[in-house]
Amino acid sequence: MSDETGTPTTTPAAAGSQPGTPGPSPGPGPRPEPLRFFGTTWLHHDNGYALRRVAVSAGSLAAAVVSCLVLRFAYEGLLIANTGNLVSLLVVGMFAVCSALAFRHTWDSFGNRPDPERQASLRGLLSIGFVGSLLAYFFRSLTEAPGEKLHRREYEEARARHEKRTSRRTGNPSKKRRR
Repeated sequence: MSDETGTPTTTPAAAGSQPGTPGPSPGPGPRPEPLRFFGTTWLHHDNGYALRRVAVSAGSLAAAVVSCLVLRFAYEGLLIANTGNLVSLLVVGMFAVCSALAFRHTWDSFGNRPDPERQASLRGLLSIGFVGSLLAYFFRSLTEAPGEKLHRREYEEARARHEKRTSRRTGNPSKKRRR
């Protein structure tokens, strides 16, 4: 979340011409963090938000299907190479386990910010289990923009902190009446 204040960098006309880009802020204070493929349309569900969700769902499902086809070709390559049943079983098991772990990790990251150190240590596992990540993205985009709930909660908390901070300042303290 950004606590920057001041004037927005885009004008209302420019914000309308580029869907998903941050438009004028409702005032000084925190601004919504853009989501991949959605920009800041998740905040008010405007500028083609529903169409973007459909496109992201279809795209992630298509990418998962194509990925499974590529993995099938790789498996057939192992069978053609006659590497043996043990190697084939290990490869299939590795992709299945890594995909399941990647699905769970990606799904959890939509609700909580992942630890950067843990994320770095799991990078290899997540890249092997990319099909699980694509499927998690697909299933989450059926109900909301992936990560929307997390970003909305953080944005509302930041707005509440900002309102609390600014509501305490009511006038010039030097003109306060003394009793």
